[in-house]
Amino acid sequence: MMEGIPLGWGAVRTLPWYVACSQVLGVACVVITGVWMGHFYGGYAWDGSSHQFNVHPLCMVLGLVFLYGDGVLVYRVFRNESKRSVKVLHALLHMMALVISIVGLVAVFDYHKKSNIPSMYSLHSWCGILTFVLFFLQWLLGLAFFLFPWASTVLKSWYLPLHVFFGLVLLAMSAGTSLMGITEKLLFSSPSSSSGLAPEAALANVLGLLLVCFVVLVGFVVTKEEFRRPPNPEEEALSVHFNTLNEGSGPSSP
Repeated sequence: MMEGIPLGWGAVRTLPWYVACSQVLGVACVVITGVWMGHFYGGYAWDGSSHQFNVHPLCMVLGLVFLYGDGVLVYRVFRNESKRSVKVLHALLHMMALVISIVGLVAVFDYHKKSNIPSMYSLHSWCGILTFVLFFLQWLLGLAFFLFPWASTVLKSWYLPLHVFFGLVLLAMSAGTSLMGITEKLLFSSPSSSSGLAPEAALANVLGLLLVCFVVLVGFVVTKEEFRRPPNPEEEALSVHFNTLNEGSGPSSP
């Protein structure tokens, strides 16, 4: 290693390429979902028709896969920015994902109600609701523990590994649920002749592969040790100082 060059610097230089690839994959997933619902199923509307159902897959891929994945990546992308600023961006991206996914859920439940179609009967719907509920709880707990200064250092240290672990688990669950949704949609839309489904099936299969690639790449970037935020002594000292004051163990305390 050359003197003055930090250990792992070569690996860090590749980080922008991994991030750029993840963004290409994520945007491609959203675009292909939009094209699939738009071209093969007539577009989008909010009128209780099948066009309203089309809002559901687009919102879920955009919210619970792409934006959620980007929210997970921000701690690697903005490695040298203020930790507080990155926390706020992380929370905002997940809030956007939450709002968009709520729109997607409302769209499909309202469509089912107006079309007299039963809801919550498939494995896709069960896994989807479970993923959404856990994501909402994860977001609330993240706000409580890390963004607002009520939690002690001990509580934060205890919860942080769980937050990181379940963050990746939920991203994998989102992609898995999306894959089940893709399969379900193709089965329900299957024409009498399988050849009539070939172009749509090819597009849907490509979408499924891209979703898997996006999640795998995000998981790789997040778990690679060389891509972690470098330690910031000033931020750590300031955090310790404020935690000491909040816990009442400052110099003037007994």
